[in-house]
Amino acid sequence: MKKTLIAAALAAAFAGPVFAEKFVDSAQVISARPVTERTPVNREECWSEQRRGYEERRITRQSDGAPVGAGTVLGAIAGGVIGHQVGSGRGNDAATVGGAIVGGLVGSQVGNTYNSQDVQRCREVRGHPQYWDVTYNFRGQQRYAQLTQPPGATITVNEVGEPRG
Repeated sequence: MKKTLIAAALAAAFAGPVFAEKFVDSAQVISARPVTERTPVNREECWSEQRRGYEERRITRQSDGAPVGAGTVLGAIAGGVIGHQVGSGRGNDAATVGGAIVGGLVGSQVGNTYNSQDVQRCREVRGHPQYWDVTYNFRGQQRYAQLTQPPGATITVNEVGEPRG
């Protein structure tokens, strides 16, 4: 008999909180404001990165100042000479012109130089929120709570509207 009474008392003692917490509802969040330290710690973090890429080198013609790369000029000359060697007869002139055009295009890419340089990047780091002041609506009443995590569009509440989870 004593064992049955003890078992029933233990079951009743532990069943009360379990049944009380089983009821959950959701309440719509109206606003959430992060609260940081009284003296926010704003600091700047900086680091160096290497920026790599092609840089175009240019020389200008004397006539109108239009930029022409040195690689373009040298490539066009070399392409013209090679084209002249390949062609024969009436096609010799066409091969020379075609070689100069192709050589100029290839030479313009060779005229660009690949370089890398250090670039400093910075960003401002602000203090992290300690908690969120949350205003929510539960059964037509506006309520307030402080949560350790940012809420979503709704929060989970118990039967009396207190936040859970």
